[in-house]
Amino acid sequence: MTTPLSLSSGQVAQLEQVFRTTEDRRLRDRAQAVLMAGRGRSTSQIADDLATDPSTVRRWLGRWRHGGLDGLRIRWAPGKARAIDDASAEALVDWVRRGPAASGVDRANWTSEALAAHLGRTRGVRVAARTVRDFCARCGIRPYRPTYHFERGDARKQENARRELTVLKKRGRGRPVRAAEPR
Repeated sequence: MTTPLSLSSGQVAQLEQVFRTTEDRRLRDRAQAVLMAGRGRSTSQIADDLATDPSTVRRWLGRWRHGGLDGLRIRWAPGKARAIDDASAEALVDWVRRGPAASGVDRANWTSEALAAHLGRTRGVRVAARTVRDFCARCGIRPYRPTYHFERGDARKQENARRELTVLKKRGRGRPVRAAEPR
């Protein structure tokens, strides 16, 4: 059994202030548990009143004894490191904005798979296509944006396609059209 908790009037005022003003329900429960322990309640009674386990109440009281109010606050773990670091993220955004040709890749458009492969080749960062797709969505960039321009195509083929389209438009639908012969 642990020793009873004795609280000073300043600590009681501080805990009551936190209890009344905080929006974090878990911190409020922890402050209430300390206040109840200061009034002589046992851990099992506190646990019953707060609908929690007595070992949890003991853990909260231990945190109060060692760290005060800061010991009661929830501290989140840092979590998993990001797969795409800041330098690689800037490069990736730049690649998408400039297009694959400017990055030395022989393709018309970026795809998530192509960006992930290029990131692995150039920077040694191995990520899945899904990671690149999620990253692009968070950054508000779209790697699939078409970058077709007439000046990139073969002029003879473009002229041939224009003639075929005008013939199709003149004849209408449903009538057979013979393709124009290249010159």
